Amino acid sequence: MSIDSLGSLSVEDEARIVQQIADARSSITRELSKTIIGQDEVIEQLLLCLFAGGHCLITGAPGLAKTLLVRSVSEVFHLNFQRIQFTPDLMPADITGTEILEQDSGGHRSLKFVPGPIFANVILADEINRTPPKTQAALLEAMQEHQVTAAGKRYPLQEPFFVLATQNPIEMEGTYPLPEAQLDRFMFNVLIDYLPPEDELSVVLQTTSRSPEKIVPLFSGEDVQNFHQAVRRVPIAREVAEHAVKLASATRPGREGSADWINHWVSWGAGLRAAQTLVLGGKARALLRGQSHVTFDDIRTLAHPTLRHRVLLSYKAEAEGVTIEDVIDRLLKSIPAA
Repeated sequence: MSIDSLGSLSVEDEARIVQQIADARSSITRELSKTIIGQDEVIEQLLLCLFAGGHCLITGAPGLAKTLLVRSVSEVFHLNFQRIQFTPDLMPADITGTEILEQDSGGHRSLKFVPGPIFANVILADEINRTPPKTQAALLEAMQEHQVTAAGKRYPLQEPFFVLATQNPIEMEGTYPLPEAQLDRFMFNVLIDYLPPEDELSVVLQTTSRSPEKIVPLFSGEDVQNFHQAVRRVPIAREVAEHAVKLASATRPGREGSADWINHWVSWGAGLRAAQTLVLGGKARALLRGQSHVTFDDIRTLAHPTLRHRVLLSYKAEAEGVTIEDVIDRLLKSIPAA
């Protein structure tokens, strides 16, 4: 039974589809456990992005398996994977592709477009903050419009299309922080932290004793596109959607009703995409957990990955040692679920 026809299914069939997607979570986790140990919350947030059709920014120190995680997820979903290493000398054409002069057997010369590595399903933009803004901007059109433009001609990208970008929170000298407009294009900013000692021991023992097991593909690109449609059909109560809007709008300083501590600690709040992300991510989380509708808990759980890259702290917050995580925690306490 196709998920494409979800809108015309009976209540019983819809419940069965929801259960099928929820069961997929355990299958995906089983396959990913062949190469990834721990990081359950990170894996869930990454899957939510894929199921909702969003892009993801992954932040973590070197050596925490960011690249391995992205590659493993692409293998589970049987998607075409390309890794682009962002460096200071990387040019936009190195990402999108370029035109070359070609001569046929008759001596006629013409320009031929040679697609760049961005023409894949899953793009790993590794250390995206180490390349200049002009090259970073080459991703903007691709992320938003799912196309690239070369010599005035538009070329559609493969579907489904995801950009999973990584950046290291250390060695910031010589880097180019992403502008707010581009940060806003990422659905989530996922933080990867060090593993607890027992998981780290498991990684050391597993990676030094045998070769990793081969991941078995479970889905296809068409399945992923069907998941996108299923996610958007998940019902959400008006009051739950209002809660998402309230959380996003409460981060904006200088507005009528803004909290004093927001005006003091925040220089720029989250825009409309934050509320959209909370709702869409909540729908994906509901499906993955076998729920038939979005709950307040789904919205509130996703507040940190949704808001941490969309809220800009003031110099007063930095001077007082206040972090973005502190601000989001206080936001959740000040706006309880209905």
